[in-house]
Amino acid sequence: MRIVIYGLTITSSWGNGHATTYRSLAKALAKRGHSVHFIEKDVEWYRSNRDLPSPEFCTVQLYDAWAAGSKALVEASAGADAVIVGSYFPDAIALTTALLEAGHGPLLFYDIDTPITMAHLRASGRTEYLNESLIPHYSAYLSFTGGPALKELEDSFGSPWAVPFYCSVDPELYRPTTCREAFRSDLSYLGTYAADRQPKLTRLLAGAAAILPERRFVVAGPQYPQDIVWGPNIGRMIHVPPPEHPAFYSSSRFTLNLTRNDMVASGYSPSVRLFEASACGAAILSDSWTGLDEFLTPGEEILLPSDEEEVAAILTEMSDEERVRMGRRARERILAEHTSEHRAEQFERVVERVS
Repeated sequence: MRIVIYGLTITSSWGNGHATTYRSLAKALAKRGHSVHFIEKDVEWYRSNRDLPSPEFCTVQLYDAWAAGSKALVEASAGADAVIVGSYFPDAIALTTALLEAGHGPLLFYDIDTPITMAHLRASGRTEYLNESLIPHYSAYLSFTGGPALKELEDSFGSPWAVPFYCSVDPELYRPTTCREAFRSDLSYLGTYAADRQPKLTRLLAGAAAILPERRFVVAGPQYPQDIVWGPNIGRMIHVPPPEHPAFYSSSRFTLNLTRNDMVASGYSPSVRLFEASACGAAILSDSWTGLDEFLTPGEEILLPSDEEEVAAILTEMSDEERVRMGRRARERILAEHTSEHRAEQFERVVERVS
């Protein structure tokens, strides 16, 4: 198949989870013999932080402005076997309208931000990248979120087919590796700053750090306000590029997974970081949300502490043998169900049905 994807970015992982998600899918599709062409807008913050400017598994087309390049952008999909428009693609509404007028398709919407999208749709009928009136025209709505959201997309917003299309992990890249001293910690967190996630990070990680001043903690990720006061035993890293994620997870005794409020409210919204950390055999502590047990079993493959005291107790009382076993079970579970190969096979089935 020839597949064209219009997405936020595949060339830069700076401050977003889209890039590694697209890379995982595109690489697996290419391994299965498909041709993938990825189109993204050339914006300054990604241009200055491209960690994969020329992927070997797909071609990349950058453009400056929709008004100047719309014709070429639409023509790039001519003759494609499948066309994907992704959430947060800057010109998605104008593009979708033009693709429909040109008759290119089948046209699929890939929402890596479903709970946020749906919150806007309920409030105003549109987001900056999706208009409610366009949803019925997508042959399938590939959703980052499963569960009840899928029925709402079909019943309330007219999607002909809402598909649970979770993120995935590339097992060739994400696997246990040797500890790196710069990343060594008792508890780590890797994620871009989000205002609604910060209170949980402050309570669970910073709170535990205050209880355990002799232990080391690490927070990695961009866009955190400069006025945040971190404890003396909390290390800060502005950016950890994807090739170093396995070492980051493998160098921490435990790692923390935190979820945006809209995702918690929707449930069934595993982040790509959750899958990547699991594939590296990390022992994961997480906030709790409906549907989490469909991906990892609490108490066996993941732990769900309710406050900083429970976090501190886990860090001090769980043996290394038990911690390693939990991480190994999580790795086995994710590799059995949520690799990039699984998602590429699912994508083939979707295209076969809508075609």
